[in-house]
Amino acid sequence: MFDQVANVFFDEANELLDNLEGYLLTLESEPDNQEVISAVFRAMHTIKGSSGMFGFDEISKFTHKMENTFDMVRNGIVPVTPQLINLTLQARDHIRSLLGTEITPELQNASQFIIEELNRCVEPYQNKNEQFSVNPTAPSPQELTAQIGLKTENASQSEEEPQQTWRISFIPSANIMQNGTRPELLVKELAEMGTATVVTFLDKIPTLSELSPDNCYLYWDIILTTTKSENDIRDVFIFVDDDSTIKIEKIDDTGIHKKLGEILISRNLLTEEDLTRVIDEQKKVGDLLVSKNVVSQQQIDAALAEQQHLNKLNKDKEIAQNLTPATNQSQIGNQTIRVNSQKLDQLVDLVGELVTFNARLSSISSEIKNSNLSTLIELGENLIFSLRDTSMDMRMLPIGTIFSRFRRLVHDLSNQLGKNIELVTEGAETELDKTVIEKLNDPLVHLIRNSCDHGIENPEKRALLGKNATGTVKLSAKHAGAFVLITISDDGGGLNREAILNKAIDKGLIKTTDQLTEQQIHELIFQPGFSTAKEVSAVSGRGVGMDVVKRDIDSLGGSISVETTPGKGSSFILKIPLTLAIIEGMMVQIGENKYVIPVSGVEECIEFEPKDNSDFLCSHIVARDEYLPCINMRKYFEIDGQPPEEQQVVIVNDQNSKIGIIVDHIIGNHQTVIKPLGKLFKRIEGLSGSTILGDGSVALILDIFKLSDIIRKMDLNTK
Repeated sequence: MFDQVANVFFDEANELLDNLEGYLLTLESEPDNQEVISAVFRAMHTIKGSSGMFGFDEISKFTHKMENTFDMVRNGIVPVTPQLINLTLQARDHIRSLLGTEITPELQNASQFIIEELNRCVEPYQNKNEQFSVNPTAPSPQELTAQIGLKTENASQSEEEPQQTWRISFIPSANIMQNGTRPELLVKELAEMGTATVVTFLDKIPTLSELSPDNCYLYWDIILTTTKSENDIRDVFIFVDDDSTIKIEKIDDTGIHKKLGEILISRNLLTEEDLTRVIDEQKKVGDLLVSKNVVSQQQIDAALAEQQHLNKLNKDKEIAQNLTPATNQSQIGNQTIRVNSQKLDQLVDLVGELVTFNARLSSISSEIKNSNLSTLIELGENLIFSLRDTSMDMRMLPIGTIFSRFRRLVHDLSNQLGKNIELVTEGAETELDKTVIEKLNDPLVHLIRNSCDHGIENPEKRALLGKNATGTVKLSAKHAGAFVLITISDDGGGLNREAILNKAIDKGLIKTTDQLTEQQIHELIFQPGFSTAKEVSAVSGRGVGMDVVKRDIDSLGGSISVETTPGKGSSFILKIPLTLAIIEGMMVQIGENKYVIPVSGVEECIEFEPKDNSDFLCSHIVARDEYLPCINMRKYFEIDGQPPEEQQVVIVNDQNSKIGIIVDHIIGNHQTVIKPLGKLFKRIEGLSGSTILGDGSVALILDIFKLSDIIRKMDLNTK
């Protein structure tokens, strides 16, 4: 059980670290943005508190130092400098390396090194009396007792900032300790946030024979006066399970000495009618309320503790004025939940099986010809398709989830290459299947690195060319039907046509007599081992990258094209399908077998009129006054037998051009659930997957992008 909760902590911590990186990169360009500085501080504070709660002391101690540093930044003691940003980014990476791993001497040395560098960075701005400890030791929490009215003072609390008083009710779930959470440490952390009065309730403790050492029977009321916000207080409970009850209320502490009855009424433990009734009996209110079983003695004690806390604050003149009531958290419903991605994958797989099952029912219904059965199947089909759309939407993520990672990449490359480069993003809200997004990371990294290294010139050269000293790499995304177009562009020098041709000739890829179009020249950079870099660097020059990019994009069923203008920059356009799970397909027949062509690439279907060259694998046809290359699938798959007298050509578009695919028959549209091919079929070019038909047979899915490459190569060789 602890492992499960620890995994939740790791997920939350990684998300916080991702957000932290974004905050720091924003802070680099906006060093005076107080909201971002506060966001950095809160992220570090949350990581520190949650890691300490789960026993990850090394992370807690290290992050405590980072928190202290940005506390000084937040208070205006230390300015935001490029050195501080770089050190904090390094610290952020180090925290991630500490997550879920055994703490080795090497990691401890790395922690020490970063802290020492931070010392040097902030030392000039510190007062002589404020020494920045190199090897801090986190304060050990004191044991909480059941004593009523326990008070903890925070001596470092600022007297200049406005304070607020909060009533915090924390009722842990019975099994909270079984999840690895120590609730008393959470209470201790709250108490250290300001001036606190902690009341421990004991009434849930059972008899010894019924007591389980694994269960938690205590619960607490904390009256806290602090400069911290409600969000800071809630951060303490960020990893507490949903079965626990947490209530945070702002107390109206405007200087009035609250009476016991008023406090009980504000806690909803007593009505004014009950109070009036017992007061009329002219007895001591607290004792009488207990004797009448209106409230318990511990509830009276808790109210008295709050009364004493407020009275002391009033005497010390530390109460904030004109505070607005906080929103009751119980009125705010959770809008999102965290779901394991594997469960979503299983859901989509089950929906795919339902689609296949419904197709088989439709096939049987067409044979039986029962109208009632047909109606039910049609209803079931509508429900299944609605379920399919909903489950696919659940897998869709904004592509901005990976766009944000590249800000750090460009930041580091700028420093490494000695260039000034800015990353601009557009369309981060564009949604794409999570599986596709995961596979896009590496290709985009290669393309952005190439834009920074090969595309953007150094500042001196840009100045000579009359360009802005800061180069721009732009990353944009937008929907285009069943595809998403992702463009990586830069304002650098563009592709060097002559250098590409000379390199291709040297490597034997082309001959000096070959006449290539601009697009064919651009596609040479995707050949394995191709690089125009004059020397090998840490960033590029080894000829590894662009061929990998094309292979990865092809594996997604997408395509990549290049646009370039000498002296003004280049653009790489990726065309990526929205999803890899379920597609709309056009079913065709070739010989005795059925195949599926993705509808998203189909332009039109026409009759094929065989001529003398009909026995060739590749030939040409005229469609709407266009001369198009085509491929005979019977010849390609080496299918024996005579073709039918009338064949069809499916005209498909692979973004760059159109090609024709000659098939025997066109059957019609088909809802296609994509299944991966086995190892036996991995090396067969022209296939991207398979699907199960309604009768239980298997249909192969044609890869129109690969078929297009095959046609172009054959067409080029015949010229």
